[in-house]
Amino acid sequence: MNVPIITNAHARRLFLHRHGLCHAGSGTGRGDDLAGVLDDLGFVQLDSVNTFARAHDLILWARRGSYRPRALELALARDRAVFEHWTHDAAAIPMAFYPHWKLRFDRDAARLRDRWGKDRRAGFLEKAEQVLTQIQAQGGCSSSDVGTDEVKGSGGWWDWHPSKTALEYLWRSGQLSVCHRTGFRKVYDLPERVIPAEYLNARPHPEETIEWLCEQALDRLGFATSGELAAFWDTATPAEAKDWCRAALADGRVIEVDVEGVDGKLRRSVARPDVMDAPAPAPPGKVRIVSPFDPALRDRKRAERLFGFHYRIEIFVPEAKRQYGYYVFPVMEGDRLIGRIDMRRKGAVLAVRGFWPEPGVRMGAGRLAKLEAELARAARFGGCDAVQSEDGWLR
Repeated sequence: MNVPIITNAHARRLFLHRHGLCHAGSGTGRGDDLAGVLDDLGFVQLDSVNTFARAHDLILWARRGSYRPRALELALARDRAVFEHWTHDAAAIPMAFYPHWKLRFDRDAARLRDRWGKDRRAGFLEKAEQVLTQIQAQGGCSSSDVGTDEVKGSGGWWDWHPSKTALEYLWRSGQLSVCHRTGFRKVYDLPERVIPAEYLNARPHPEETIEWLCEQALDRLGFATSGELAAFWDTATPAEAKDWCRAALADGRVIEVDVEGVDGKLRRSVARPDVMDAPAPAPPGKVRIVSPFDPALRDRKRAERLFGFHYRIEIFVPEAKRQYGYYVFPVMEGDRLIGRIDMRRKGAVLAVRGFWPEPGVRMGAGRLAKLEAELARAARFGGCDAVQSEDGWLR
């Protein structure tokens, strides 16, 4: 049997279309429009780094130019359109998906009890009962409100006091929910005070959830290996995703395809039977600055296969050893990644320290003008009055 081949050009456009980057970015970026974007993406990763804009805000701004951070805050705290929990990292997730996170709650609870019960945070389960009693009686609280029993030692995350560890465990196991944030600090409360009853009380069977996770991951990826399906939400195991692919192939819900990488190599994947006719419009030719954690780039290996773009965060690399910068942003033009830029907010100025084009990318006058227009747009989003570029910023 001949296996259909998805060319690299079609694969890139299909993938970007599924990730909301093949349109001009119109829309209000709030309320129902924002909810639609979140549903299309599945989730947005939450990240605290704020050299220019936080990851979740930049992800949403790249798809809706009118989006402003307050809209996501309201979606969580007022509209209850999203909840916060874990995929591969902390994320904002559409509220309608909450019932399928109950399997995640159970699995995280077992994993954390095993891991944290053996190290310096031993005793957090006893603290969890105290913290839960406190919240039941007094209402929502943050990590600063639940105790000062700090463990001295190596510094950083390992110095979480048992009460903070208990709070994190209660959240990850679904016994608490994030009701809002103060600054970037999570405030937790009982789920019945946060999650609408229709979602709180629903409990799908684990097999239903595995089915849902794989179906939904494939619809957002366009094509995938079983490992990529498992990694999308990071809840189903690789073995469960492989079993799902086997069953879906057997009953015709998916077909095998070979996806062409930028280097011409083929990668066997699964896709919907109509994948060759699925919409894959050309993205706008404008230049976009995107988050390092953008859903289109989060899977670094897939981004490298499809776009030939190698990206690594250098936050934890000593400054003298960094190739680019502390936190550089990928830059996209159409369906290509054309470079990366080191920029940060300094007061009312967006300071550009360097732009590195990808090999083979010429920064002619037209492309440079589009990059400068995007920088001006980014400055407005970041609340800056001007863009200031250092000498020699174009590398």
